[in-house]
Amino acid sequence: MEKITRRQLLLRTALTGSASLFGSLLGARPANADSNPLLPDSPNPQTYTYFTQPEIAFLSAALARLIPTDDLGPGAHESGGVYFIDQQMASPFGRAERWYMQGPWKDGTKEQGYQLKLTPAQLYRIGIRAVDANCRSRFSGKTFAQLGTADQDQVLHDLDDGKLNLDEDAPGKDFFDMLWQNTHEGYFADPMYGGNRNFAGWKLIGFPGPRYNYVDDIGKFGKRYRQPTVGLSGRNGNIRKG
Repeated sequence: MEKITRRQLLLRTALTGSASLFGSLLGARPANADSNPLLPDSPNPQTYTYFTQPEIAFLSAALARLIPTDDLGPGAHESGGVYFIDQQMASPFGRAERWYMQGPWKDGTKEQGYQLKLTPAQLYRIGIRAVDANCRSRFSGKTFAQLGTADQDQVLHDLDDGKLNLDEDAPGKDFFDMLWQNTHEGYFADPMYGGNRNFAGWKLIGFPGPRYNYVDDIGKFGKRYRQPTVGLSGRNGNIRKG
């Protein structure tokens, strides 16, 4: 069987958005696999808009397992993924302001898209609380963030496989699908939105960013592109204000 690198897996994720790669990504072991960082180094926790500290602890641990840090570079947690999701939940997306949310709410097919009565922000709040409650009952009072990485992986696999029933209004599979989608969105979105800090995701897959002009390089086939990575806000990828 052909060996697939983490870079190839994430490139396929960026192109397809497929959650089917989740199992392979969990097989990677982060550099700090024996510790579970509960809070990101930056931005400062006080700058979070929507999530509470226990919710930040859950997301920090979950993102560290979904796209781990390894010898190829920072993972989703270290590159600001929690902050990215927090800002999305505090935005019109998190409030589902542009979605039809009046019901009826019935089980739909995958092709029909999101079918829950909860907004994305509500789904996170209920989902995280339910996962931590499940973990406390399974693991001697420990929350998800307090578990070892092997147990965290098992909980995430159970969510992905639909084996963990969380709440009548927030099925575990739907919660995981939203979490996984937003995790890789944050890892590959322009840094101005808060994730992909220092262009971690783009550097991993070799994307130099949306430079305004590539005319001088179009005909240089097979030659290494040496210009620095840029984002919509320039080379430092500043977070968007306002």
